[in-house]
Amino acid sequence: MFVAHPWRATIEIVNILSYIFAFLAGSASPVQAGASSELNKGLASPIWSALFVYASGLLGVLLVQLILRQAWPGQRFGSNSLPWWVWTGGILSIASTLSGLTLAQKMGSGMFTGLSLTASLLTSIVLDQFGLMGFRQHPLSSLRVTGAGLMIAGIWLIAKF
Repeated sequence: MFVAHPWRATIEIVNILSYIFAFLAGSASPVQAGASSELNKGLASPIWSALFVYASGLLGVLLVQLILRQAWPGQRFGSNSLPWWVWTGGILSIASTLSGLTLAQKMGSGMFTGLSLTASLLTSIVLDQFGLMGFRQHPLSSLRVTGAGLMIAGIWLIAKF
């Protein structure tokens, strides 16, 4: 006889909420690119626009911190157990921010977002295949390759029509 774990319903709700949150975060990406592009158009300076984008993001994170009140990471902050590349996230995000500032309105939201998502998915497949950057290894399969091919075909259709 199967006995359900007492927390099973709560875990399922948390999983569903996680998917909804990820969907909403993905929906915010083209909106953010459009807002940043418009800021860049008004300021006529991608660097200053990016600076204001990051400053507003920092203010937002500080506001969330005031609400959640997470403790300072203390000794973990300077831990030698962290790989060097964990500190590169902010630097890497500069490329996507500057791309959004300068290319999103020129390319159109569908094309820009589609190319960004396709590049993200292809990179994710490689990271998963080899278990890189802390991701659990998830071997390449014919269905994953087919999915990537469909994304590329979708981008071609968006660009063509």
